[in-house]
Amino acid sequence: VQLQASGGGLVQVGGSLRLSCAASGRTFSKYAMGWFRQAPGKEREFAAGINWSGGRTYYADSVKGRFTISRGDAKNTAYLQMNSLKPEDTAVYYCALEGGWELPIQPIEYDYWGQGTLVTVSS
Repeated sequence: VQLQASGGGLVQVGGSLRLSCAASGRTFSKYAMGWFRQAPGKEREFAAGINWSGGRTYYADSVKGRFTISRGDAKNTAYLQMNSLKPEDTAVYYCALEGGWELPIQPIEYDYWGQGTLVTVSS
């Protein structure tokens, strides 16, 4: 399984960005996808996740109401729409994939990771 994340960049406070993550290779018939982020000097943390069907999502409290995760029609792509961005959202964002019916929220529960895309929110 290969994951390719894209869409990061520099944005001003209050702005928006949309991250994309495309899965390829030998994927599972059912899999969850998640977005994590890691700020300098901090541990990687969960931001948002979506289950295999797209019918269930989960968000960290810090992004709830501002970020929206979704899956493309082909289900092998996940998007993270980030609105009302704050300086504390600055981090490298990673997408992750885990096969199965569940919606994991811990980094250790995901076996496959993308390369990360940097989001910088300037004030």
